[in-house]
Amino acid sequence: MISHRSLAVFAAAVLATPLAAGAQESWTSNDPVLRAIWSEGMERSRLEPMAQVLMDSIGPRLAGSPGQLAAHEWAAAQFRGWGIQARNETYGAWVGWRRGTAHVDLVQPRVRSLEARLLAWSPGTSGAVTAEVVAIPEFADTAAALRWLGSVRGKFILGAAEPVTCRPIENWQKWAQPQTLGRLAQDVARADSSWRRRLARLRVQPGELEMLLARSGAAGVVTSEWTGGWGTQRVHDALGVPVPVLDVTCEDYGLLHRLASRGQGPVIRVNATAEFTGAAPAMNTVATIPGRALRNEYVVLSAHFDSWDAASGATDNGTGTLVMMEAARILRAVYPHPKRTIVIGLWGGEEQGLNGSRAFAEDNPEIVSGMQALLNQDTGTGRIDRISLQGFTQAEPFFRRWLSRVPPTLADSIKLDAPGLPSAGSSDHSSFVCRGAPGFWLLSTSWDYGTYTWHTDRDTYDKIVFSDLRRNAVLLAMLAYQAAEDERIPQTRRTEFPPNAAGQPGSWPACRPAQRSLN
Repeated sequence: MISHRSLAVFAAAVLATPLAAGAQESWTSNDPVLRAIWSEGMERSRLEPMAQVLMDSIGPRLAGSPGQLAAHEWAAAQFRGWGIQARNETYGAWVGWRRGTAHVDLVQPRVRSLEARLLAWSPGTSGAVTAEVVAIPEFADTAAALRWLGSVRGKFILGAAEPVTCRPIENWQKWAQPQTLGRLAQDVARADSSWRRRLARLRVQPGELEMLLARSGAAGVVTSEWTGGWGTQRVHDALGVPVPVLDVTCEDYGLLHRLASRGQGPVIRVNATAEFTGAAPAMNTVATIPGRALRNEYVVLSAHFDSWDAASGATDNGTGTLVMMEAARILRAVYPHPKRTIVIGLWGGEEQGLNGSRAFAEDNPEIVSGMQALLNQDTGTGRIDRISLQGFTQAEPFFRRWLSRVPPTLADSIKLDAPGLPSAGSSDHSSFVCRGAPGFWLLSTSWDYGTYTWHTDRDTYDKIVFSDLRRNAVLLAMLAYQAAEDERIPQTRRTEFPPNAAGQPGSWPACRPAQRSLN
């Protein structure tokens, strides 16, 4: 519960912040559709209620989970309720898995409940398990490391380096003396070097350690991936590891590691539940507003729908999803008969390798070849401030013309990365760009996305900035409308590229196939 005092302090801070003066919205165009889009999106937005249901009631959308299926069914029903054709297209199957509860308690040498959770697709414990916690020691050589593996049976093994600090680096830079900051850098370098040496002696890469420990009989693995921000963990998966793998916060992991490495006998009790449910459908939600004249040419609104499941997937990529859905709702209300067909793609399996959008591109070559523009957003809750044109050399005049006609409050802060470089796999536009289809990437202001919400346990409804989302939805609707009406964008691609990381000449990215199952 938030105390009255906490609310009062926060309110005082907000009131002390200078606010920009309101102003009458200026227009550079008298286009009635653009003005209707503005009114519909700014005055009758449905973003907040949709976000609350999606993030709070349905929750995270991990591939193969019941939440993923429920979310796709909800989205298709929303589209149909607005009079937009929609369907859920199954493109393959994934591991079915249902997360349960996880309780992790330190019981020796003292009692403390720890903040922890199973990684995705990890098995549970089949009841409470109480066992010693062991840190991986320094080894004299590989033979010593292999002998040590014989001692891990029935124990929880700490599968990450001991954290040097759980205080963000900005704190150290702001308040530490120079010599203190220097010592911190040395300590971090030593810890990293020591950890790499331990893995080398065990003859494993970082991603292979959990499986090695499981095969050696460990009861489970306790790990931690701190983001560098206060109280925030990056939480991914332990797919295929046959013992429970738990992520513990930086602070609690540091406690366990210090106790174990200093011989103080930590013991934890773990009771974690999870259920494998068999193969689950992998799918995309695809909605369509048919074109009135050029039905076989397409404007695509694109966002990935799946998420990691340590939180609610609010800004990755619930916000991108909501922007595309709201833009479609606005267009259906004020522009129901577009010149070109408008497709809304909410892709599954993005976090496992763009699988949903890759499968859609493979299965729908006629949409790829008829694509006028794909607009993809996947960088958090902030207002769109940059558009990458992905190496399409003749797209810039179109975007400059379109942006010149939308209200300056939406367009003035947007920079065009023109012609830009094509992405090889950063988000779903890449699935189409590799095929020569004009997919464009709309990027957002930070809001500390990389530290606090991207793939973290703090990516929840309360992190959404709805004023920015309303702007983005209106902007997307305006760009989609103009792309649907304008002449065809030439698909001319850049042919000169800077050298790649290996120093070789760069090139247009090749397409990778969708992974449609784990078999």
